[in-house]
Order: sequence, then structure tokens, then C-alpha cells
Amino acid sequence: MKNLPCMFPCFYFDLFQDNGSAIQEVPREKVNFSEELLSSTSFARQLVDQMTLAKAYVILAKEQGNLQLAWELSSQIRNCQRLLSEGAVNGRAITKDEAHPIISRLARLIYKAQDSHYDISTTIVTLKNHALALEERAKAAIVQSAEFGQLAAESFPKNLHCLTVKLTEEWLRNPKHRSHSEENRNSTRLVDNNLYHFCIFSDNVLATSVVVNSTVSNANHPQQLVFHVVTDRIHFGAMSTWFLINDFKGCTVEVRCIDEFSWLNASSSPLVRQLSEAETQGYYYSAGSKNPERETKFHNPKFVSLLNHLRFYIPQILPNLEKVVFLDDDVVVQKDLTQLFSIELHGNVIGAVETCLESFHRYSKYLNFSHPTISSKIDPHTCGWAFGMNIFDLIAWRKANATSLYHYWQEQNSDLLLWRTGILPAGLLTFYGLVEPLDRRWHVLGLGYDVDIDDRLIESAAVVHYNGNMKPWLKLAIRRYKYIWERYVNISHPYVRECMLQ
Repeated sequence: MKNLPCMFPCFYFDLFQDNGSAIQEVPREKVNFSEELLSSTSFARQLVDQMTLAKAYVILAKEQGNLQLAWELSSQIRNCQRLLSEGAVNGRAITKDEAHPIISRLARLIYKAQDSHYDISTTIVTLKNHALALEERAKAAIVQSAEFGQLAAESFPKNLHCLTVKLTEEWLRNPKHRSHSEENRNSTRLVDNNLYHFCIFSDNVLATSVVVNSTVSNANHPQQLVFHVVTDRIHFGAMSTWFLINDFKGCTVEVRCIDEFSWLNASSSPLVRQLSEAETQGYYYSAGSKNPERETKFHNPKFVSLLNHLRFYIPQILPNLEKVVFLDDDVVVQKDLTQLFSIELHGNVIGAVETCLESFHRYSKYLNFSHPTISSKIDPHTCGWAFGMNIFDLIAWRKANATSLYHYWQEQNSDLLLWRTGILPAGLLTFYGLVEPLDRRWHVLGLGYDVDIDDRLIESAAVVHYNGNMKPWLKLAIRRYKYIWERYVNISHPYVRECMLQ
């Protein structure tokens, strides 16, 4: 057989000669098959390279109408895949005796394809067109996947809806729950600055329960903790009932309805006013977008829900408190958070973990610096930071009049030209120059989208945050992190057990 062209790595029968060969047969023992595939001297690597080349010639043979050659190549590719699969499953190296027949037959077929005048130029053009087609399909799949993922993230799972319904029914049929709820509202613990106060704004009963449960379970003195939960009218009964019928290690949990805040209206809040305008409603809530280049997530109503924006009104909601820790409902607490209250904020309003280890988490990522209102007041290289676990000095907040700053920026962005939407850009502007950086171990992000977070970082974290679409209560959750959240779910409660089985 004459020599083959060197445009691709081909393998000949003399590869298997014992004298002078660099490739040695690997003993049959447990091996790291990933390393085996990366090793240039392994038979597994030789098989993969030959198979890749053969796949290219299958495409060329089909385009030239040589279906017999395409079939023969495909048959050997399947044999190659079968052998590689067996090696991976059994954790062993592929031997010379196993690889020799397949590589020999593939070498003959590849030579036959080259002898059929599938030359370099034809190969390059054909493969380039094929690669471009695959790239377009991949892009379409990514867009479709993002849209489906967003729909799944926005939907309310049946089991959570089931739990809400059962708790609401109990709230309505048991007047004692309502009277106990009113009694709890008069507790002096709610305004005692010697205790440790936390606020959560959510319409998800189970998620809020996990936040509270994980916080008290990791606190040295859980009876000194007070939680201020605010929810909407629909979920108020369910949320109230849950925290009345369950004990959380002696802590205090207050549940309030957002409708109580009569001061939160169109005359006092630019956001409320903007949400009442038809044009803004169309942008946030319309299924069809006139601006397809905008990311799907920025049209998620969650990003403009009043519950989500209540974090900018904490001093009004809790007028008697001096310090409070804000927690999102998609976090899990793993350490005692009471130490946060002793951190010196140096006159700043908020303590937050910065996210600018990567350059793209600077202010320039979130804000439109081509707009003079932004570029004239803000440094684009300022480090970004994260919402989700924050300590607020409410005395400093009131002194800085930060809520008015929030209103100012919301007014400036009424045309959505400073930023598209979302909570973080508004926060970056409101608290610009008023942020005290915290050690990153206080708040580890990404469990809702990043599958490769270091286990050691997760273990060292005081709070882990499932920010992203893959929430731990959804089927699309990242399984690797789901157990962290699940261990704080009260699966022994009959309502939870019944609803989770649905």
C-alpha cells in the first residue's frame, strides 16, 4: 500500500510492530479513561483520531454519492465507538489486540476515500460548510434552550402550588391562626435592636422556609433571631400559616402583606408609577418583543415585581431598626450569620461581596455608559457586587437618604436607556460609593447556573446562592448542589410530604 497524504493523522500497520514502537500495550487495570483519551501514546487516542477523520470522509462520500464507502466507514465508526465505550465503562486501557483490527480497517477505508479524489481543497470546503451549518444549529439550540429554561424558571411547580393551596385552606378554616398572627405583630422582639434581624421578601413558602430553617440551624443562639417576611396578598395566608404551625428553634418570624404599605404608591414610588404605564407594562410583560436582541430574562416580570424591589424600602418597612441582614429566597445559610452584625461598615450603607474577580463584573457590564447621565457620574471600572446576602446599616441609609437616590435613578431610567431592567443595576447606582466589601466566603454565588464551582469554596461559604434559572426547587436544578437545599426542607410535615409525592 502506498503512503497516504499527511493532511490528517493516519495510522498504519507498522504502528503495531513491537520493535521501536513508542506505543506500548497497557496492562488491563483500572485507569483514568479521560487521561487515556488525552495521551498521545494510547490506543484510545489513536481510535478517536481515526474515528474523527472517518466521520469527515463519511460526509464527503455521501455528498459524492458513494453510499457503499459511507456505509463501510460508518460501520467501522460504530465498532470504534463500541470499543471506546467498553473501555470507559470498565475503566481499563484499550489493548493493541483490540485496537489493531479497527484501526487497520479504518486506515484502508480512509486511503480508499483519498484514492477517490476527495482531495484537500474539496475536504476543506465541505468540512467548512458542514462546520458552519453545525454552528448555526448550535446557536439556535442555545437560544431555544435559554427560552425554555426561562419559561421553566418562571413557572410555579405543582408541588409548591399544592403546598400553598393546603396552607391557605387551613388559614381560612382556622380563625386561631389569624388571631395568633395579629398577636405576634405586637411582639416587642420585632423592634428590639439587641436581637439579630433578617428580612426576606418572597411569594415562595417552601423557599422562605429553607432560608429561615438553614439560618436558625446554623446559629449559635437561634432564639435571638428575628425574621421579617413580606409576601403578596395571594400567599399571605399560606406563608403566615406555615410559620405559625412550625417551630424554628425559638426564633421569631413576622409575616406581613405588601398591601399594608399604603405609602408604596404611584405618587411616592417611580417604579409603581412606571408599572402602571401601558408602554412599560408592554415591555416587561409582553410575550412578543420588539427588541429580540434583549435577553429573555430581562422581560421576566419577577425582575420588576414590587416584592423584588422592596429591598430599597427597608428603612420604611422597619423604621425602628438599626441593622438588618437581607436574604434572598434562593439562598441557603451554612454558618452563623450573627457575626455579620459586628462587621464595621465604616459609615457605608451596605456590606456586600464584590464580584469583580473577572473584569466583566465591573459597572460597565450592567449600565449604559454611552449615556451622559451615567458616564458623567459613575466610574465604569468600579467593582460590581452581589445582592442576596447583605448587611444594611439603616442609620447610615437614612443619613444618606438612599431610597431617594433609588427614586432618582428610577426616574432617570423611565425610558429604559440607562439599563434595561433588573434589581442589580438599580442597586449599583443607589449604593454607589456606599458599599463595604465583605470577604467572598460570606456569599458564594452561581449555584443556579454554574456546574463547576469548587467544592471547597461551597463548603467554606456562609451563604450559598442559587442565582440563575436552575433553582433548587425546580426539576432543572443542578443535581450536584440540590442536596444542600433539600436538607433544610421539612419533609416530615404531612403537607410537604403529600405535595412532594405528586
